[in-house]
Amino acid sequence: MPEKAAERKISRVAEPPEVTGDLRNRAFIGTSGWAYSSWKPGFFPEALPQPKFLEYYATQLNSVEVNYTFRQLPTESMLTGWLAATGAGFRFSFKAPKRITHILRLRDCADTVAALSCALAPVVAAGRMGMVLFQLSPNFKADVPRLESFLLDAEACGVRMAFEFRHGTWFCDEVFAVLRRHSVALCVAESEALETPDVVTASFASYRFRKSKYSRAQLKAIENVLRQRSAEGEVFAYFKHEVEPTGAIYAVETLRRLRHA
Repeated sequence: MPEKAAERKISRVAEPPEVTGDLRNRAFIGTSGWAYSSWKPGFFPEALPQPKFLEYYATQLNSVEVNYTFRQLPTESMLTGWLAATGAGFRFSFKAPKRITHILRLRDCADTVAALSCALAPVVAAGRMGMVLFQLSPNFKADVPRLESFLLDAEACGVRMAFEFRHGTWFCDEVFAVLRRHSVALCVAESEALETPDVVTASFASYRFRKSKYSRAQLKAIENVLRQRSAEGEVFAYFKHEVEPTGAIYAVETLRRLRHA
């Protein structure tokens, strides 16, 4: 694609305007990851080298959900590089390790949670921490005592936590009460298969928009929800990453509309 044509194609994700008011520090919007070469030229400029992807991403969006931590903990040098590539207003959220959510299934996780807390310490120390997302397996049915026991142990990690439940048995008042006692957010996740009730259980909110396509009306509804929640506290919202940069573009458009407001 000629250079000028590529520039025209990415013009729709120009740098968002400055935030005014409370939304500057409360609405954190992004995608689940950023290192996707297939996002050229729809999101990333065609000539942008891969090592500069995060730096550019941070000019368009103010948060990212790091899925890397689902399989492996980041090194200190890796986190230092990510922090250096992004501005002071940028927030990193992390997906909890598979060992906690899928292998141990919240049982006897104290050591693993401690290791996660230690690994993420540079981000916490820099004041750039968003939250840790605990995404449970779809076949993991509700176990309230186990959840309570896990949260009692996990409080020592000192970071905000959100839980994404993918079995409908978790959506009950008893579970919501446990989350509230520990100031843990219910992640409101939606996909073609399951939708989470939008129940507030913490002073911050967590959203994951996992559908591949959204209509204008659906995006407007998302904007309205995020505006309402950001008036009450910090909000972390992440669109799905795909081969195409559709989710990233949705995220940029949503952040821009919130900032205009």
